[in-house]
Amino acid sequence: MRKYGLSFAAWFEKYTFILIPGSLVLGWLLSDHLIAYVGWIPYLFGYITLVMALGCGVRHLRDVMKRPFAVILTLLIAHAAAPLFAYGLGAAVFGPQSDYTIGLLLFAIIPLGISSVMWVGTSGGSVPFILALVVLDTMLSPIVVPTLMGAFFSNAAMDWDAKGMMVDLLKMVVLPTLVGVLLYECSKGKIKAWSAPVAQPISKVFFMLVVLLNAASIAPHAAGMKQEMMIVIPAVILLIMICYALGYFGAYAVRKPSRELQITVTYASGMRNISLGMVLATAYFSPQASIPVVLGIMFQQPAATLIHAWWSRRRNKGGRAEQEGAWKRRISS
Repeated sequence: MRKYGLSFAAWFEKYTFILIPGSLVLGWLLSDHLIAYVGWIPYLFGYITLVMALGCGVRHLRDVMKRPFAVILTLLIAHAAAPLFAYGLGAAVFGPQSDYTIGLLLFAIIPLGISSVMWVGTSGGSVPFILALVVLDTMLSPIVVPTLMGAFFSNAAMDWDAKGMMVDLLKMVVLPTLVGVLLYECSKGKIKAWSAPVAQPISKVFFMLVVLLNAASIAPHAAGMKQEMMIVIPAVILLIMICYALGYFGAYAVRKPSRELQITVTYASGMRNISLGMVLATAYFSPQASIPVVLGIMFQQPAATLIHAWWSRRRNKGGRAEQEGAWKRRISS
């Protein structure tokens, strides 16, 4: 059982870039049959958040706070610079009060994505740092998301319930996160490895269901927006690439940043918790505002794949240059 569960989780992560967009399309196609189950989304997402937090303890959070400048820098890039670019892009393309601009802004404001942990580890970044940072940012989301959305748009302009969003974030995100951290502490860090063969596969399936149901909920409204998609899709792709670029270049705020830090900040800035964004978008904003967030899930993972390939090429070039330098020094001696 353990072997099959872990194998499935690894297989899912390997093919996420196919499975998630596939779930999105399937949700659109089966909207009439799935729309009745949209109410399950908060509970599915709460479980996903709980499983994420099982790998993080108080020690991880404490260690992150020992690097305050790196933490503050990453959060400023993700939740200050990125939203400004998102709003500017949306205002320039769709207008400052457009629902699509609201959607682009929400994409930039939602917490860092847990999938960034996988990409950071694969590319040679700091896994403990990004994991603790994701958990910390997730716990701050009931304050960060409503505050920043309200800073760019008045409640009247968006017609949304900021207090309701805060309460929902506390229930869907903060409470499961605290429970996960508590279980980690009570088990002395063993809970993740012990539960992984069952908890991880279920979490992956629930992730697909969240995407499926969110797509089903907006499908009736998206059907009449085919022409607009020709503009919205390039805008979403551009915003995703801007977020990655902000992380890469923003890391230079640290004098001579290490490769590990640069990789970590790049993925932290570029990857968002899209499943949470979809839940919030469909619950609190118009169908048009949901479109950029939903589309983000189709392009975020493929973009991460390209970034990973780029980092790998740089690492290989660096390794070859180091070997050539050592060979030349050996010859000259």
